This record gives sequence, C-alpha cells and structure tokens, in this order.
Amino acid sequence: MLIDSDVLIWYIKGNANAQNAINKNIPFRISVINYMEVLQGMKDKKELKLFQKYLKKWSVGIIQINENISTRSMFLVEDYHLSHSMELGDAIIASTALENQETILTGNDKHYKFIPNIQVQKFKP
Repeated sequence: MLIDSDVLIWYIKGNANAQNAINKNIPFRISVINYMEVLQGMKDKKELKLFQKYLKKWSVGIIQINENISTRSMFLVEDYHLSHSMELGDAIIASTALENQETILTGNDKHYKFIPNIQVQKFKP
C-alpha cells in the first residue's frame, strides 16, 4: 500500500479514520513526494520530529524517484495535464505506485482514477 499525503496529514491531525486506515496497513510505503508534501505543510520542527517518529513507528519505506518513475511521470503529465489537470506531484506519486505495483490509499481519488491500470483505494475522513 502506498499512503497518499492527505491520509498522512489527517492522521497527524488526529482523524480516527486515518488512524485506523494507517494502522491496518503497517508496514506501508510512501513516495518521496508524499514525504516532501507533508513537510511543506508543517509549521515547526516539533511537527517534523513527530512525523519522523511516526514514520519510524510505522516502518515506512520511502520510495525514491528513479528513471522509470521519472519517465512514466513525464508521459502522465503529457497525456493528462490538459484533459485532467494532472500535476507534477500526483504524476510522480501515480508513477511510483504503478512502477512498484502498489495501491494508493487516498482521499483524492479524482487525481488518479483516470489513469489506466492504477489501483486506488478511496479514503474517507
């Protein structure tokens, strides 16, 4: 399972559904993009340390961008930016899931559901 940024953020904010979803999927993986998106929403180092503590507790694997993910992302943006407003971060996350044969757990399934062969599990906060 690849956990999307929104679910991680809901967990940090104390959402019970996110906590249940994450606890059911331990250990899981995230894209390096998910990691950076969560960091960009933090207000101080205390939140950063708490997030890093959670990552360790959950045994999270952070998947780095490689050449295959980069190439897939390029084609996803090319194919879907004009028709579906595909953005760079979502393209990399989708490519990461496809490349690693992972299902994405996300509350933002509209960002991914139009991509052929992608597996998306809808999260409801």
